Amino acid sequence: MMKPPFRERLDFDGANGQVLDESRRYMLMRPEALMGMFHRLDDEARQKALEALAASVIEMGGDSARAYKAHGGGDVDALLSTVANTAPDLGWGAWSFARDSGGIELTVRNSPFAAGYGSASQPVCHAIAGMVTAVGRMVLDSDDVAAHETECAACGDPACRFEARRV
Repeated sequence: MMKPPFRERLDFDGANGQVLDESRRYMLMRPEALMGMFHRLDDEARQKALEALAASVIEMGGDSARAYKAHGGGDVDALLSTVANTAPDLGWGAWSFARDSGGIELTVRNSPFAAGYGSASQPVCHAIAGMVTAVGRMVLDSDDVAAHETECAACGDPACRFEARRV
């Protein structure tokens, strides 16, 4: 059975100050507020913090992706479609996946992480890389999958691009 779009599933529970998709809680935050924190860190601390964000998204985003996969009957193409269709509802940009036998590639137009960070010399969309890692592990049925950002709009590229492959 097809689930309704993400934005239609959200329960805006004002009495308790929460936004829920089933048991998963979400919050709205301006990207500049989140990414401004990284601007305030020195290079080493920034890299560690961005990597920690990616690791957290692998865990928590992976929980969401597992639920999407289960609702899709385990079909990985349905999972990729659900994730791509959910990303804009979350404000995470417009996502487009491509898949081959070696892994998955993702193109993101209008990444809030790149836009919120501003100009950068290194990719800054670690949260998206974390989600692509989590999804890639399900698509490739292996915990030995990692994603990295190959192009970033914050670095002047036209879009953010990611690859998830076995390591």
